[in-house]
Order: sequence, then structure tokens, then C-alpha cells
Amino acid sequence: MAQVLEFKLPDLGEGLTEAEIVRWMVEVGDVVAVDQPVVEVETAKAMVEVPCPYGGVVTARFGEEGAELPVGAPLLTVAVGEGADGHRPAGDPGSGGGPVRAPRAEETGEREKTSEGSGNVLVGYGTSQAPARRRRVRPERRASGAASGAGAAGAAVSGAASGARAAGAAVSGVASGAGAAGAAPSGRANGRVRAAEPVDGPVPVISPLVRRLARQNGLDLRELTGSGPDGLILRADVEYALRAAAAQGGRTAAPEAGPRPAGPVREHASAPAAGTAPSTVPPGGIRIPLKGVRGAVADKLSRSRREIPDATCWVDADATELMRARTAMNAAGGPKISLLALLARICTAALARFPELNSTVDTQAREVVQFDHVHLGFAAQTDRGLVVPVVRDAHARDAEGLTAEFARLTEAARAGRLTPGELTGGTFTLNNYGVFGVDGSTPIVNHPEAAMLGVGRIVPKPWVHEGELAVRQVVQLSLTFDHRVCDGGTAGGFLRYVADCVEHPAVLLRTL
Repeated sequence: MAQVLEFKLPDLGEGLTEAEIVRWMVEVGDVVAVDQPVVEVETAKAMVEVPCPYGGVVTARFGEEGAELPVGAPLLTVAVGEGADGHRPAGDPGSGGGPVRAPRAEETGEREKTSEGSGNVLVGYGTSQAPARRRRVRPERRASGAASGAGAAGAAVSGAASGARAAGAAVSGVASGAGAAGAAPSGRANGRVRAAEPVDGPVPVISPLVRRLARQNGLDLRELTGSGPDGLILRADVEYALRAAAAQGGRTAAPEAGPRPAGPVREHASAPAAGTAPSTVPPGGIRIPLKGVRGAVADKLSRSRREIPDATCWVDADATELMRARTAMNAAGGPKISLLALLARICTAALARFPELNSTVDTQAREVVQFDHVHLGFAAQTDRGLVVPVVRDAHARDAEGLTAEFARLTEAARAGRLTPGELTGGTFTLNNYGVFGVDGSTPIVNHPEAAMLGVGRIVPKPWVHEGELAVRQVVQLSLTFDHRVCDGGTAGGFLRYVADCVEHPAVLLRTL
């Protein structure tokens, strides 16, 4: 008989605790294979395709596109084993072929051994046999009239429901509570939550954040009518009810939530929610949630400013000879060399001379940790916001290898295919903000690194060259560094060496 297994949002690594559903890749009723990607999710690091560790028929999906789910929350359920193609064997619940019997312990163990699964994994991370899970053996019971008559001929696989099944249902979602005999339970199907008709039935809420917000403020979710699809209660519904309750004198009885437009919420003047501190932000304007990539960037920048005593120094450099050298390299044939790759090669040579800047501060041990390798991060602007991919072992790559790796990571960043491992672990960051048409900036150190080199645009400017005024290609270089790892002399020496290599590329020959 078919066994319905629940696949939960796996641990995506790097300390990520939640993900947003971007696109469902399967529908309820589709047949999936082991490790087939079923949903595309976006984390604070990147967009990834999540594969299902089970092979069978999808019986339910949890969460609409755009919904945020915490790690460990159900993603979908899959029916595996015999009868998973929509034809139930005799005696299966809902088939009308006999009483419902709980599986014997030996049968359960055998199914767990033979069920297809590879564990909650990500594409490209390898698979392994799913760990065995203990199951409680329930006593045999007689099928209720609703259960025995629910499975009409030709019905597809039924989802795991603890209540009665509606007659003639094609695919039933997972019900979180028992429904009355003959009544349709509140389940999830096609990623939507149906509002429960019984007052004491399941509450149509997907997000655990919404439940926690209501629980902390003493709000009964059963008194709300959600504005989401099929009555789904959204966070905006709870916040609206709390504001309305506060405006009415703190009463917990909440009004029905009316329809509100999706997207950014325009805040209206109102009293703060009960039990919360008054907001210091004036009313009005559009509120845009800090989540996903933008939220991760905000947290990291705030932490950098809060923990790192940074300082910035800058210098103008004549980049005319560097531009000529690049032109000569590309004219010699072979793959084209990018300007960013040449700047990266200069950075790795400078870090070899000034290793203090290729480090981090261990605040607990009160130690400066210097690295013997350079994992070079570079800022890349994408439609999803600013991301910093990392070139591993940049010190061991030549200009051609750096160019190829920069191109690969940039393309993956713009397509949202970067893995968490490609976005973390950097030891130094190169930020080419000259692509935005600006000359200078004061970069914020990419925590927990110790320094960042910023490069402005290269433009023709008057410049004294060999004692005469000439028009040269000039660039401004700026270095922001953690003043705990070194003093100004070290930072100035690093920046001066970088400028010398830009003005006289032949200086690099000493380190080749």
C-alpha cells in the first residue's frame, strides 16, 4: 500500500534558518523521482533548487510562491510504494475494500528499509540513505462511514489526513486536525490553505511567524478572516487586527481583515499594538521589509559598523600604463583579460607583502588571525541586490584564471545560482564601484574581514607626467581597514604598493 511521506525544508547550511518560495516546479498529482528538484527557494545567500528525497506522487504542497518558511517546515508530501500511481489496493483506506488496519511493526520496518529516499539534501551536495524513523503502531480500528465511502473509483492518491476524506476528492492535503464525519477537513492542496468551517477546526495559517505574533499579543486567530487566497491569514491581517484592537482600547476581539493590496504596505497613522513599544518612525510612507538578500546585507553592514573600528585612506593613481598593458595582453591572442582580474592580481601581490590586512579578529580569544591563503570577494550588483561572491585561492591564480572565475561567478550571481559556499569564507574584498560612474567612496568592511579595497572609475584627467602637464587615465583607490589589525603605516604601505603597481605594472614582475 502507498505510504505518504512528508518532506520538510532542509537545513540549507551557513546558519540559514528560513527561505522564501520563489517557484514551485511540480504540481499536486505529479510523479517525481528521487532527488528531482521540486521547488526553487531564495535564502539570504542565494537561490537554490531543492530536490525531493522521495520518489512517488506529490499529494500536497505547503506554501504559496512568495511565502517564507522556516527550516524544518513541511514543503510537500509524497505517496510512495504500491498504489502510489492512483490505484489503491484492496483494504487501503478510502478504497471501500475492507476495514482499515494499522500496519504491523514488521511491515513498517520493511517499508522503511525499502522506501526510496536520500535525506534532505541540496542539488550537488550528494545523497545518502534517509535515516530510519520510528513509528508508533496504532491499534486497529473500524473505518468510519465517511472514510469507507470517501474513495470513489478513479480517485487519485489521498494525502495523509487524520480526519474524514471528502467523497470524490482527487488529491487531499494534509489535515492538521480531525474533521467531522462527512465534512471536508481543512487541508493544504496546491499550496493553498482552505479556511476551516468548524470554529474549533484548524486555523488557516501557514507561517509560524504569524502564529507567534498572535500568541505574543493574545490574539485568537479563529476570530480573523484572512485576506489571503482561500481565507489564508497573513501577517498583515494580524498586524491590522492588533492596531484596530489598540485603537479600540486594547480589546482583544479583532475585526475581520479586509482585502489589502499585495507588495509594500503603506503605513497609516495609528496607535502602536498592545504590549509593544511606540515606534519612533513617523507615520506615512511605504514600508519595505528587510528580508532575503537585502536583509542579510543590512545585518552584515550594521554588524561591521558596530564591531569594527574602521579607518579609510585613499590615493589617486595614474592608470594609463595599466590600461596599455591590458590592451597589449588582449592583442596577443587568447582569452581576454579583464581589468578586474588585473586589479585582483595586484591585490594578492600586495597582501603577500602586507599579510596583516588578510586577516580577521577573534574577539573571544582577543587574537588577530592571519590567513595563509587569499579568498578574494568582489562586490557584484544584481537584480536581487548586492552580493559578494568569493574567488577561492585567488593568490594561486593568474590573470587568465581570475578572469574566467570572475565571469563564472558573476553570471551565477545574476542568475541567482550562487551556492552558500560561493558567498562565504572571504578573507579580503575588492569593490569596483567605478562601474557606477563614481570616483570615490568609503567602503564598509565586509565583516568579519579586516579590509576592503575600493576602485573608482578610470577617467582622463590633467596629470603631471615626467615633469609636464598631460592628460592621463586617473583612478582613485581607497582602502578601508580594521584599525585593530594594523596601524596606518601598514595600511598606507599596502595602498601605496597597489598604486605603484597600477602606475607601473612592471613592478608585479618581482612577485611572478
